[in-house]
Amino acid sequence: MSHQSVEEIRASAIQWIKEAGDLIKSHMKKPYEVDTKQDRKDLVTEVDQKTEQFFIDKILTQYPDHQVLGEEGMGDEVQSLNGVVWIIDPIDGTMNFVHQERFFAISIGIYFDGIGEIGLIYDVMDDVLYEGVRGEGAFKNGKQLNPIDPDKHLEDSLIGLNNSWAIPNRKLNEEKIHDLVRKVKGTRSYGSAALEFAFIAEGIIDAYITMRLAPWDIAAGMIIVNEVGGITTRVDGTDVNMLTGNTVICANRAIHHELLDFIETK
Repeated sequence: MSHQSVEEIRASAIQWIKEAGDLIKSHMKKPYEVDTKQDRKDLVTEVDQKTEQFFIDKILTQYPDHQVLGEEGMGDEVQSLNGVVWIIDPIDGTMNFVHQERFFAISIGIYFDGIGEIGLIYDVMDDVLYEGVRGEGAFKNGKQLNPIDPDKHLEDSLIGLNNSWAIPNRKLNEEKIHDLVRKVKGTRSYGSAALEFAFIAEGIIDAYITMRLAPWDIAAGMIIVNEVGGITTRVDGTDVNMLTGNTVICANRAIHHELLDFIETK
């Protein structure tokens, strides 16, 4: 993809993500329907769906040859990452959106032939836009973010970790997670995968571990974190798959390597 094309698409995406943020805030002032998907903790609202449809309409009007992979399934049946694919989560952190009316984000990753070119994470209520462009750096509201500290190690780190992985569960050896919690400086859980990635890029936290993320949860964040020197893989150290669900470790390379010793799947 040419530099000119990247800049044109980036400008369009930033305009639309800000417009979508205004749309979300306007819907929050009125009653809206809340439903569940897989279980009572997996929420979806009509605002998620309307926001995703907003992006689909904008993208396919201006770029009819692009594909859209969205969380709410209103886009294309994407079978490959050939060409330009927009991977969108219209509201990442729907539980926070419903219960707290904050700590949620719009996440957009734009991929060309499987390579992440543009990542945008918009914290709607705080009006903070994180962005990354491959090879050009990562930014917070237009100010370039510094590279993350490559020498920071696990014992000095704050990690993003949902407490569900520290209790008996079907995926991880919780005793190893107990050991991890004892070793690190502290743990945090924000309820939005996109914001966890953004906070790693900004240096607010140092790592993020989870066992269950979809492509739209990580598509933008991976691009942004890459631009500050971070690494994102599955918990066994292999590459993530942008067309399926993934386990995820994201951190600087030193912490990433150390974390692999604490992840024991069942």
